[in-house]
Amino acid sequence: MPNRLANEPSPYLQQHAHNPVDWYPWGAEALERAGAEGRPILLSVGYSACHWCHVMERESFEDPDVAEAMNAAFVNIKVDREERPDVDQVYMKAVQAMTGQGGWPLTVFLTPEGEPYYGGTYFPPVSRHGMPSFRQVIEAASRAWRERPEDVRKGAAQLLDALRSRQVRGEAPADAAPGASLGPDLLDHVVRVMTQQFDDRNGGFGSAPKFPQPVTLEVLLRQHARTGDPEALHMALHTLRRMAAGGLRDHLAGGFHRYSVDARWMAPHFEKMLYDNALLARAYLDAYRLTGHADLREIAEQTLDYMLADLSDPAGGFYTARDADSDGEEGLYYLWTADEVRAALPEDAAELFLRTYDVTDAGNFEDRNILWLGHPPTGVPEYAPNDPEDAPRKLADARAALLGVRSSRTPPLRDEKVLVGWNGMALRAFAEAGGALGRRDYVRAARRSAAFLLDEVRVDGALMHVWKDGEARVPAFLEDHAALGNGLLSLHAATLERRWLDEARSCCEKILGRFWDEDTGLFHDADSSGERLVIRPRDPMDNATPSGNSLAAELLVRAAHLFDEPRYREVALRVVTREADAVARFPTAFGRLLSVVDRMEAEPVEVAVVGDPADGATLALVRAALAPFHRNRTVTGRAPAEPDDGSPLLHGRTPANDTPTAWVCRGYACRAPVTDPSDVAAELASPAAR
Repeated sequence: MPNRLANEPSPYLQQHAHNPVDWYPWGAEALERAGAEGRPILLSVGYSACHWCHVMERESFEDPDVAEAMNAAFVNIKVDREERPDVDQVYMKAVQAMTGQGGWPLTVFLTPEGEPYYGGTYFPPVSRHGMPSFRQVIEAASRAWRERPEDVRKGAAQLLDALRSRQVRGEAPADAAPGASLGPDLLDHVVRVMTQQFDDRNGGFGSAPKFPQPVTLEVLLRQHARTGDPEALHMALHTLRRMAAGGLRDHLAGGFHRYSVDARWMAPHFEKMLYDNALLARAYLDAYRLTGHADLREIAEQTLDYMLADLSDPAGGFYTARDADSDGEEGLYYLWTADEVRAALPEDAAELFLRTYDVTDAGNFEDRNILWLGHPPTGVPEYAPNDPEDAPRKLADARAALLGVRSSRTPPLRDEKVLVGWNGMALRAFAEAGGALGRRDYVRAARRSAAFLLDEVRVDGALMHVWKDGEARVPAFLEDHAALGNGLLSLHAATLERRWLDEARSCCEKILGRFWDEDTGLFHDADSSGERLVIRPRDPMDNATPSGNSLAAELLVRAAHLFDEPRYREVALRVVTREADAVARFPTAFGRLLSVVDRMEAEPVEVAVVGDPADGATLALVRAALAPFHRNRTVTGRAPAEPDDGSPLLHGRTPANDTPTAWVCRGYACRAPVTDPSDVAAELASPAAR
């Protein structure tokens, strides 16, 4: 019979609905039972696309004997980390403090009051490689509570005290002078550290496993734009191209998998996450805007096209993820044998495809093959020496044919919940690509997503964190408000529509009113009026996504300039100042905050456009304003009949001869109005505008 998780909307929780474990979702019912009975809690945290979560479920949670031991000793709670990032963050930090490492599935043992006293990540069904079995861990945690409850409580209290102290203290001295460690010297230092960690052969940083780190690549692109540093540009472009050539990228449908288990980007962990693809699409777009290299634009567009094709909800939002597993095997959906390729393609096309994508009869991934370009994409024609110019067309036709074959396979599960923060990152990518590339379909996708989030994922005017099947739940977190606000500013720049400007300002006010602590100078990740956990979560470091802290600082810096709001600027400065020492020590953990520092260092460039947003002439001016890469650019505008009070940049702007008109400014000092997009481009191309 199904357990309580059968009634939960989370696809991850539903995956565990038929376990023999007496699971509870996180909530009052479970916590009250633990308190009333004095029973410890076994908390298990994961997400739907997590391969090792599936492994642990099959090995342990579906085992009746293991389930019986869990049910006898604990109140068992299952949490979807994507629905409750606050719960995950609190207990992940505890496990990291106890063991020195973290990850998912996360297994934590708590006192009846929710205080952590032991934990880890994946535990095998039998002890191996020095790792205890899950059954042994259950028995040890249960025995510790039965026999030494006061010692357990004391140790848990000490752990929480240490975590609270570190959270308030932060990584940098609280009394650091404003701007003491900020500026070009910090940025130069950070890039030197990245250079030491760079893998010059394969791209990326360090050894396997390799993660894309798009926010780190953004720092390198900004460094090149600021200083002309050729090494920074090389590190960014080489990494972007090697990732795109590797199996990390889906060469048939587009989009990127989560990370690579090897140093060459060849063998991925096969889940596909919305946030990875949104962040990577922007990284490739920015690299294209900086260099003009067409291959980078193509990859950006293919990534966005994948998101539209596979992750779009009919209501307007974007889904969370595609799982790694299908038919019980990781990556099976994406793997090929040489015979399968030969059966689907004409002989000459098959041989070209096999050589190009490293598909062999023996297999490059056990007995099957991951599609990847083991050589640079520019080397493709050498595999068709008799007709090199025809090779790209043949390969495109072959990919389309194989994609059709693949569509008949059992696809991995798609997690169809909508998360506001990740959707904010997606709508920003679509808005910026649409505006810069003249892709109005991308702008429409961004507009549709923004309208959906604002109209459907608010309850009584309050933004929620998650939406699924028509229901919005869980109060929004700092990341949600900040990512959405950044996306709305980019959407306003691409459309000149007033609604997005006003809603972005509302996001700024919400994060200052609900997440900012004026006394400590800290942003917390959870709303001050939300559920009280054993610690109020706060994490200034970027993880797989930029931190809420850095997204909030970025939003405030962008909005401060657009609205000429000193309060926003002051808070952003306090945020980056507080973290400056930590940034210098752990630069790759603060990529987005480093981009905020660079934005604050750069001379601001503004473009104000007044014209009908539906007029092609207006859109041409907008595209000219958004097309090049700039470190600190603000684009705003309005229709001629609208009030001019949206931004100080719009005050008193009157179109020339009723023709769509643009003003290019630096630090609010504006040049003469222009009506030709080439004039906008020329102004922005001047060295002073960089």
